[in-house]
Amino acid sequence: MSVLELAGVHTYYGDSHILEGVDLDVSEGEVVALAGRNGVGKTTTLRTILQLTPPREGEITFRGESLVGLETHDVAARGLGWIPEDRRIFGQLTVEENLRAAIPEPGDVAAGLDLAFESFPILEERRGQDAGTLSGGQQQMLAIARGLVGDNDLLLVDEPSEGLAPQIVADVAEALSRASEDVTMLLVEQNLPLALDLADRFYILDKGRVVDEGETAAVSADDERFRRYLSA
Repeated sequence: MSVLELAGVHTYYGDSHILEGVDLDVSEGEVVALAGRNGVGKTTTLRTILQLTPPREGEITFRGESLVGLETHDVAARGLGWIPEDRRIFGQLTVEENLRAAIPEPGDVAAGLDLAFESFPILEERRGQDAGTLSGGQQQMLAIARGLVGDNDLLLVDEPSEGLAPQIVADVAEALSRASEDVTMLLVEQNLPLALDLADRFYILDKGRVVDEGETAAVSADDERFRRYLSA
């Protein structure tokens, strides 16, 4: 059963036509990867789902109910979480305060903190440290941990491995893999082998349109279908 559906979605930034009739769906329990070169509309797709950049045409439904026209906080209240590319942590708050702020009331704070610290043990070591003083990799771990503790039904994950050292990428991949056992995901990720390893299905975007889709088990990162649209 589809949890999320986009049908004929057109999104603009001013006069610039970014998404040109995007159709995609995500079923319960799936991880779906959204692949494509930089600038083809992947992050815009996530922003459009969240109504941060509302579509001018088309429909977006979550569990059969339209999201179009809702305020972003109302979208989030329906169970959609976002791990943004630019992290958006609270730099003046401690690691623990950032995590506590992401746990919805009346959530189990202790269980949420345990989940975050189990996923990224370094965060427990730094729990009393101001988040703004963490390294870039640690800030990304914190951003992902905030998404994991948010009690979401669907998690929109934007470039979780960007700019990270290989060992941290491995930690992030492991945390997302564990999380995928409990939460449905739509994943934007430039690291194609990582995306294919995590995802059940994929869509390829090019120039604001879905140009290919399929099951990840049937392809590899050097598949012609990817080289055609992802090569520089």
